[in-house]
Amino acid sequence: MAGEAGGGATAPGAAPAHQDGAPQPVARRLRVITAIATFGGLLFGYDTGVINGALPYMKDDLGLTPLTEGMVTSSLLLGAALGAVAGGRLSDARGRRRTILMLAVLFFVGALGATLAPGTAVMIVARFVLGLAVGGASVTVPVYLAEIAPAERRGGLVTRNELMIVSGQLLAFTSNAAIAAVGGGSGDVWRWMLVIATLPAVVLWCGMLVMPESPRWLAAQGRFRDAFEVLRQVRSEQRARSELGEVTALAVKDEQEKIGGWRDIRSTPWVRRLVFVGFGIAVVQQITGVNTIMYYGTQILTDAGFAADSALTANIANGVISVLATFVGIWLLGRTARRRMLLTGLAGTTAALLLIGVFSMVLPAGEGRAYAVLAMTVTFLAFQQGAVSPVTWLMLSELFPMRMRAFGMGVAALVLWLTNFAIGLGFPSLVSGVGISGTFFLFVAFGVLAVAFTQRYVPETRGRTLEGLEAELRERFS
Repeated sequence: MAGEAGGGATAPGAAPAHQDGAPQPVARRLRVITAIATFGGLLFGYDTGVINGALPYMKDDLGLTPLTEGMVTSSLLLGAALGAVAGGRLSDARGRRRTILMLAVLFFVGALGATLAPGTAVMIVARFVLGLAVGGASVTVPVYLAEIAPAERRGGLVTRNELMIVSGQLLAFTSNAAIAAVGGGSGDVWRWMLVIATLPAVVLWCGMLVMPESPRWLAAQGRFRDAFEVLRQVRSEQRARSELGEVTALAVKDEQEKIGGWRDIRSTPWVRRLVFVGFGIAVVQQITGVNTIMYYGTQILTDAGFAADSALTANIANGVISVLATFVGIWLLGRTARRRMLLTGLAGTTAALLLIGVFSMVLPAGEGRAYAVLAMTVTFLAFQQGAVSPVTWLMLSELFPMRMRAFGMGVAALVLWLTNFAIGLGFPSLVSGVGISGTFFLFVAFGVLAVAFTQRYVPETRGRTLEGLEAELRERFS
């Protein structure tokens, strides 16, 4: 399983070297589909990032203890774990488009419930509902984009979802700072921070009403004529016919082998090995400690020496660098191997965490330490959002067979969100027990293990059609 597949033009299932030559209306239709679907990513980012600035105000207003503070933060993550596997299963059974419509409703209901929460219990339930939507979107949106995109543009289009995730986090950070500046004296200021998420939920629901279903999901259901009609919307006529033939052949083969659920994971060796790799990639993305920065960034900067208001404003730098780094990541995905990007990103995040731990330990409290830690969190996010996170979500959307693509990604995302949940719940206690330096040194050790796993097990997926990649991985892991 080790090693990187060759990237030459003769690789099995390699994408055609020529461009699609699609008419301008076809290219425009693909851009519109991508823009609408990735509002799911924007909601994912906003709802995970908004807690960063809302929590200090919510803590006073709702009377949160360290335990309930962790529960409010991590209840979304627990919901996301369940939402990922349930959303993947539902997406394979009922369709990508219908699932995204349902997720838009969950986003709206969860955001409204959190905004109006009278106490901690309701807040935890509302955040859990938001988590169901976040987990479902983390699976369904990348799969939808991967299945509708041409092979040579798949990396860039799927990674637009990651761009929208970090844009949602930046929106959360900036709106938090602006709302706090205007109404920081009000005990209910955090409610205004949370209610903003209802607006993109409405846009997502309305937009997906007029979007097409995934052509590959339609083919997996035996609806080949419908699949062709969708492909004609986003391909030239000639390429749509050619691609439909490849998709149809694989759909028939998967149907004959009955690939599609838990039984196949247990009984089919090559599928089981793919799931192992998917689990590993999911864990690798989380054990960098990225979400300690996303959820507790303001508190980390406060502990480093910033005043509370200054930390809230300085945290915007984390959001800005995440967006800029994701633009770089999208550019790199079209030019370099996925596996190499992942290894480079992991090396960079591990080095940045090591320096955060060292600076927190050796520098005296004050502005010097505060700005040193801020510089390293920005550096960390540059590597994380420019390489690790885009490659993670892209690879998970590519690895699994067509008939279980969303389900396979769902169970991998279940592992990702459970790891995220454990880290989000345990981070405050870790900092309390071993200090900020000891906590980040622990993540450094995890980073070394992540590099070793990636080097040993993760395959290359760039430059293949999804059908060609499935055939290649079937042969490799059998």
